[in-house]
Amino acid sequence: VAFHGHACGGLAVGFQASLYAQELLDCVRAADEEIVCVSENDACGVDAIQVVLGCTVGKGNLIFQMQGKNAFCFYRRDTGKSIRLVLRGTPEKTREERLAWLMHGDYHEMFDVKEAALPVPEKARIFKTYTCALCKERVAESHARLQNGEIVCGACFSAYTRGL
Repeated sequence: VAFHGHACGGLAVGFQASLYAQELLDCVRAADEEIVCVSENDACGVDAIQVVLGCTVGKGNLIFQMQGKNAFCFYRRDTGKSIRLVLRGTPEKTREERLAWLMHGDYHEMFDVKEAALPVPEKARIFKTYTCALCKERVAESHARLQNGEIVCGACFSAYTRGL
C-alpha cells in the first residue's frame, strides 16, 4: 500500500498472486532476475508483484504481454518451474465484501493454476547506444532503425507504408 498509494482490490489480487507464486515455485523475493513475471495487464496488482516478488521492469524480470486479463505467468530460473495464475470470477458479494475477500481470502480459491504458455523469457540484455541522426537523442540498438543509410530512433523513423 505504501508503494502503490492506496489499498484496493486490484492491489490485493497482485498480493495474493505473489503469495501463491511463492508457494508453488518455492521461492522468495528476487534479488535480481531469479523470478520472472509476465503480466497480462498493467493494473494495480502489478505494484504488489513488484514489492513482494522483486520483479521490476528496470531489472527486466517484469514483462508485460497485454491481454487485459488478471493473469500472471511466474518463472523460477534456477529450477525451470513455471506457472500461470488466472483470477477466477469472484463470488457474488457486495463491493466491501469482495474487497475483504480479496484481501483476506484464501488464494487457493482465487486463482486457477495453469501451465505457463511460453518458455522463460531470456535475461535482460544491455545494448549498445547510438545517437539518432535526426533528433540527436540516444537510442538503444534494439530500438534503432536504419533510414537512408543513417541510424534513427523510432520516433524519427518514417515507415514506408505506401499510404496504407
